[in-house]
Amino acid sequence: MAARRGSRSRLRIATFNVNGLTSRLESVIAWLGETQPDVVCLQELKTLNANFPAIALAKAGYDAAWVGQKSWNGVAILSRIGAPVVTRSRLPGDPADEQARYIEAAVGGLVIASIYLPNGNPQPGPKFDYKLAWSRGCGGMRRAC
Repeated sequence: MAARRGSRSRLRIATFNVNGLTSRLESVIAWLGETQPDVVCLQELKTLNANFPAIALAKAGYDAAWVGQKSWNGVAILSRIGAPVVTRSRLPGDPADEQARYIEAAVGGLVIASIYLPNGNPQPGPKFDYKLAWSRGCGGMRRAC
């Protein structure tokens, strides 16, 4: 549970670009044990939904919600203060966009978003065009982006 200061609770929220959760799982679990954040946003999971290590993270004390993708992308929200309740698993606007870059969930009375922004390099080019379009979708989500 979050540390208390006076009559207010303090919530520790951390973010971690893991650059491949499966290959770094041991390090991530060690980091969780050392830092003990209440909520964690992970980016660049690089794993399919079916391969997400939910059991290992649960053993470390964290419930999880995630959107995975093979080889790149993928985002997750971990919580040790109650299971994240997913409210959105992609940005609105482009139903054809299959890149796993956004998830939001209700956790402890807050809506938390884990975002893996597109790099957009090189400029000009299709990756930069995608970044601009993705950013426009995020612009409609002012509360999250």
